[in-house]
Amino acid sequence: MSFDVDAIRSRYPALTEGYIHFDNAGGSQVATAVADAVAATLRAAVSNRSAAFEPGRRSGEIVAGARHALADLLGAAPHGIVLGPSATALTYRTARALADTWRAGDEIVVSRLDHDANVRPWVQVAARAGVTVRWAEFDRATGGLPVAQYSQLVGERTRLVALTAGSNANGTAPDVAAISAIAHRVGALTYVDGVHSTPHHHTDVAALGADFYVTSAYKWSGPHIAAVAADPAVWERLRPMKLAPSPESVPDRFELGTASFEQLAGVTAAIEHLATLVPSTGAASRRGRLAASFEAVQGYEDALLTRLADGLATLPGITIFAPDTSSGRRCPTISFRLADQSPARTAALLGERRICVSAGDYYAYEYFETLGLRDGGGAVRASIYHYNTEAEVDLLLSALSDLCPR
Repeated sequence: MSFDVDAIRSRYPALTEGYIHFDNAGGSQVATAVADAVAATLRAAVSNRSAAFEPGRRSGEIVAGARHALADLLGAAPHGIVLGPSATALTYRTARALADTWRAGDEIVVSRLDHDANVRPWVQVAARAGVTVRWAEFDRATGGLPVAQYSQLVGERTRLVALTAGSNANGTAPDVAAISAIAHRVGALTYVDGVHSTPHHHTDVAALGADFYVTSAYKWSGPHIAAVAADPAVWERLRPMKLAPSPESVPDRFELGTASFEQLAGVTAAIEHLATLVPSTGAASRRGRLAASFEAVQGYEDALLTRLADGLATLPGITIFAPDTSSGRRCPTISFRLADQSPARTAALLGERRICVSAGDYYAYEYFETLGLRDGGGAVRASIYHYNTEAEVDLLLSALSDLCPR
């Protein structure tokens, strides 16, 4: 599949500023079509939802359009898409609603590979409900999340298994489908953090066995807004706290206050943008065009990650935290430390060269605590997105070579 990175880069106005972005796991740059859609919505007559007049009908159409676009992106039902300001906020909201169905003595399973947004909400609501928390450990040698441990962790009292589809710390993509199958054998639900995975892989929530799947649009060229996908029947069983006059229907009863219509317009534009990253293959549906785009994206990004990882391995004084590949796929993210230099200092020195990388724990709290690195500043993270180039990878490697001890 043809992947014209120069043409794709031309769709991202921020790239003209000349920075090299390897900070994409913290948020990608925004596509032109997204900015245009947000601006056009703000300029138009768009009122709060109402069937009585056209500006009110427009907002309803924007919300419905975003739900359908997200359904195509994730392989979900439009009426199972709950919208919210962030993945963290939505996970807390879902956790509180699920915790109301738990009883003292029940159990949940969380993972030390996860972003804290898929750990702390569950740990906190479990403490209030008298529910036992069991921990899945990552393999410190490979960075993977072994599936076999879940057979011991999951039992008849397990109500939820929370895990990531892609680690934002080391790029590992666990075997979510296999872990979900273990959870489902005892009737437990799975809550899958797809924030780091969705920008890089064609997502199918049914194939993953994800009962809930959360994603953030700003990680895949869109605005700062998020969504959780679940079967509408699963949402129907939950009763969140809400205002008395707000809708009783699913998914609306899980959404607080007035929607950000301009950002939802941006979500739809971002997904349309992703569906056109490669020339049309004849697929009529947006879902089919997204599949073709992500197939090309995954191959392109994987080649860049291999180039980066191989280059890092040749540099003196570099300790690498690379993704595990036992599941057959990975996210294009790699963390590392440079000798005894603090990660913050490494990031600052690269920043002076207009190379943007992350430093710290990136909210992968349990991961860096387990490795004993959190108090020492965590690590440097380089995360690739589909607008990065081989030349940019080489510039990063060259800059790091200059910083390495001789």
